[in-house]
Amino acid sequence: MTTAFASPPAPAKQPAPSLLRRWAQPFVDPAVFDYWLGHINPLWTWDRPLARVVQRQEAAAGAVTLTLQPNRHWKGFTPGQHLHIGAEIQGRRVTRSYSLSDIPRADGRIAITVQKVNGGLLSTHLCTQTQVGDVLELAPAFGDLVLPKALSGRYLLLAAGSGITPLMSLTRALAAQNMPVPLTLIYWVKTAAQACFVPELQALAQRFANFKFQLIATQEGGQRINAEALAPSLAAGAEDLQAFACGPGGFALTARELLGGQAKSFKAEAFTPAVPLNTDSKHQVKVELRRSGRTLEVASGIPLLVALEAQGVRPQSGCRMGICHSCVCTKHEGLAEDINTGERSSEPESAIRICVSRACTDISLDL
Repeated sequence: MTTAFASPPAPAKQPAPSLLRRWAQPFVDPAVFDYWLGHINPLWTWDRPLARVVQRQEAAAGAVTLTLQPNRHWKGFTPGQHLHIGAEIQGRRVTRSYSLSDIPRADGRIAITVQKVNGGLLSTHLCTQTQVGDVLELAPAFGDLVLPKALSGRYLLLAAGSGITPLMSLTRALAAQNMPVPLTLIYWVKTAAQACFVPELQALAQRFANFKFQLIATQEGGQRINAEALAPSLAAGAEDLQAFACGPGGFALTARELLGGQAKSFKAEAFTPAVPLNTDSKHQVKVELRRSGRTLEVASGIPLLVALEAQGVRPQSGCRMGICHSCVCTKHEGLAEDINTGERSSEPESAIRICVSRACTDISLDL
């Protein structure tokens, strides 16, 4: 049986620009407009999406949920999607991608749940310094880890660490529809103290008979993702099973290997690149940056984005996991490998995502 998926209430569609705005646009410098109006209200901008932090709540050990009130330029999202969040830290703008952990709300507010990452400039700022009243930059939502418009069969959600956030959004979306399809969520963490949303998920499992929730703490006796953990879901038959996975690159790859050929459909997102197999991370290659006229030596076994940043180069980037395509640039020459898929690109003048690509040979980039 197919069940139509109706999204929860979303913010109202923004009205078309007024006649006065359309007339004034050629004469307005948005940066100047934002500067002066910002003295009155920081959320007043010409066309730039911003949001004020209206609530801060501890989500787990080292994690916080921030509820944000966007300005009128925010266009909304679909459960399961990401957005770029930007803040000024130590005098420079830092932007990273975070999943929206809630569902669209009638009041237009959105929520992100951030886990503090060792060495993570923005995650540390959001978890330890950001307070109610602070203003953050937003970018349009993106990502394909979303539910189909028509629901059928059974659903299996596999989350590891911070990968719970988009899958929590999907779970809340289904709960808002009174759980119209059977759903199982398995959530791996290092310790139970680091798990987010557990009381809510346990309450949902009590409320809906067709929702199963399992928490696995790998440093407290639990096993990492394996065939045994997925066996109950596969035992009921995989022909109608639709699986979603989100977590570190290695987790997403393992989930794909275990389920990709069996489930009716499989979607996965990795928030860190998978570790390259059989790769000497100490092997050095030359990276020519044609536009800036520089040639650098970098380690072959790590993503080009990370390698370049380590030498002071700051290419444009966003999600850092190969989803948003903000870091795409032209590879003029050389052999590059996608760390997540193992696919290699040797064609000259081809586009690569440097956040999930490593240089197998000397390489030339349009940077």
